[in-house]
Amino acid sequence: MERRLGLRDRFYKERFEAQRRLSRRVASSLEVNEILERLREEARALIPRAMEACILLLDPDAPQYTRPLQCALYERPVNCLSCKRHRPAVQRAISKKKAVLVHRSGPIVRHNGEQVEVGPEMAVPVLQGERVVAVVSVVARPGTRFTRKDLYFLKDLADFVGDVIERAKKHWEVTQEKIRISQILGHLSPFVPLSVRKIVEKNPELATQEKEKREATVLFLDLEDYTRLSERLPETQVNELIETLFSSFVDPIHRSHGDIVETAGDGLMIVFSDHEARTNAVNAVRAAFDIHDLTGKISGEVCSGQQQLRVNMGINSGTALVGMTRFQGTLGTRMTYTASGPVTILAARLAELAQGGDILIGEETKNLIENLWPVYDRGFVELKGIDKPVHVYSLLRPA
Repeated sequence: MERRLGLRDRFYKERFEAQRRLSRRVASSLEVNEILERLREEARALIPRAMEACILLLDPDAPQYTRPLQCALYERPVNCLSCKRHRPAVQRAISKKKAVLVHRSGPIVRHNGEQVEVGPEMAVPVLQGERVVAVVSVVARPGTRFTRKDLYFLKDLADFVGDVIERAKKHWEVTQEKIRISQILGHLSPFVPLSVRKIVEKNPELATQEKEKREATVLFLDLEDYTRLSERLPETQVNELIETLFSSFVDPIHRSHGDIVETAGDGLMIVFSDHEARTNAVNAVRAAFDIHDLTGKISGEVCSGQQQLRVNMGINSGTALVGMTRFQGTLGTRMTYTASGPVTILAARLAELAQGGDILIGEETKNLIENLWPVYDRGFVELKGIDKPVHVYSLLRPA
């Protein structure tokens, strides 16, 4: 009995160490195909009797966000999916949606007709809900057999694969969404050079002047969950809706002395730098509230139930490099007016952090608008690209 408990404890320890090793191996990589290759290498290490370990990507969208893995059992590179898709173990794992072990299976037949004898095969499906998005397949050497420990190791690895695929597909979908909305917002590009023309008309010498450090407040806004909207409405209606929504923001932004300097992905970047620091911050907050109200009004007119339009915003204030930026191309030069530096980066991160139509502000903006509007403390948060935790506040009362 004690020996059995000792073996079990040792197995759990091995399994824990394997999971920790897997986490370390994938943590240093952001490229999904590299992560999958590392997981496959780990499968070979965990199961020494394995001739080959394959990850078959069955998600029809997989070619959009990763490359197929290559099977090592052929004399030249062959897609794992082509090699293993119709093997009995894989077929049963897909149909039964559970791990399958086949003790005896046919040889692998190469393109030149040569046969590679193999031992038992094990296949574990990777599920997202009820859908099989991948299969982890391991082929053992002839004359060997799999153990229960091998099965548990492979199941753990399949869980890692599922997480990797889910994150990769979500990232791809978000990227496609941003590209799509950026194309829709192309009609706003005529508004971007207005500030440039205004500056050049008043002071032509500014066209060649270097950027200067100035007090500025930067407002980023992003449309939330475009994908959900496009699933419910026809494409032409979605395009018209987004154009109507963002076009309605132009007047209140200009009224508050803001410059639309960039159509950034699925939103806008707006700079307020014409006045002293406090006035810039106040103008940015006023514009944000106008945008919030307009979004609610337009959403109420065209949407119903839970399918509401939401625009998330991030505002940050401080010293930024402000001035003209030139984009030199083969067809000519385009000029715009922008602000760069940590102030802008934090404003963008706050917009990414915001959810449900929230307006998040940094501590400097909060200090500049003190006693003018209620401010709600959201605590300290870790933000990508920023070394220290940031104190975040909201202009909207928590639900």
